[in-house]
Amino acid sequence: MTPREIVVKTLELQSPPRVPRQLWLLPWAERTFPAELEAIREKYPDDLLRCPPFLSSPLRTSGEEHGVGFFVDEWGCRFENKQAGVIGEVKDPLLKDWRDAGAVRLPAERLTVDTGRVDGFCREGDRFVYSWPSVNIFERLQFIRGPENLYIDLAERPDELFALIARLHAFFKQELELWASTEVDALFFADDWGSQRSLLISPSLWREVFKPLYRDYVEIAHRNGKYAFMHSDGNITDIFPDLIEIGLDAVNSQVFCMDIGELGRVFAGKITFWGEVDRQHLLPYGTPAQVAEAVRAAGKALWRNGGAVAQCEFGIGARPENVAAVFETWNKIV
Repeated sequence: MTPREIVVKTLELQSPPRVPRQLWLLPWAERTFPAELEAIREKYPDDLLRCPPFLSSPLRTSGEEHGVGFFVDEWGCRFENKQAGVIGEVKDPLLKDWRDAGAVRLPAERLTVDTGRVDGFCREGDRFVYSWPSVNIFERLQFIRGPENLYIDLAERPDELFALIARLHAFFKQELELWASTEVDALFFADDWGSQRSLLISPSLWREVFKPLYRDYVEIAHRNGKYAFMHSDGNITDIFPDLIEIGLDAVNSQVFCMDIGELGRVFAGKITFWGEVDRQHLLPYGTPAQVAEAVRAAGKALWRNGGAVAQCEFGIGARPENVAAVFETWNKIV
């Protein structure tokens, strides 16, 4: 059975022969543990891949995204980074005054996808492929307005905010429609919605303003015969029912920020848990035995003849032996 078939059987709860796997990593890991990373990749190759962008027109950026210093992305947002190998923060928002809203530039270069090359990439391998673009409307609003300004905007509800949301949403839908015309298996979108303990905004506000946007993204995927995949950091327990209701197929979330047993009791078998394993405490500070125990607990809580992907992030501070233990243990779940 090919990796793509294993992933599909997992999504459809059809008892795949093993749990599919995927390793996410930051450049820090590549620079710090190159030999160990190569060994992990060789022993536990990914079953899922994120497609390269294959853009005909290069993105208009400056600086090094993961380097120390400043990086300006394709939207014109300026990131400041103090540590190599990770992504920096926007300290100076692009849009401080709503009178300057017209200055927000949509990166049309992201729509110059060479669909033939995307299709060729999908055909040349046997792995499950999902789309490249970071469709991240909540994060993008924070980058453009700054988090403090955005939270005030959401409370005061100026017309300009909703005009900006509509503009970004139209662009993201156009981008997803483009990728949906290719042979990728899934469309991907991402936003970090959770703090350590709860949603960053009230669930009712999320449902009013943002849930309809995600419903549109899922609809685009399903209408074109694709799966819908989403990422969010933090504790997002409150919106799991909503994500399931709109038809999301797989969610990459920090399940160890939440009550994993309760997640499994209420939601297992209704959505695929696309990872992950605790990267705040276990991967950097735990032992392989502790990691294995956590993975076994995740498998017991979340696996229902499918419905889970062995995924973790090899990021700052993570120990390679702990990352290897993640995949070694998931291999024994089925």
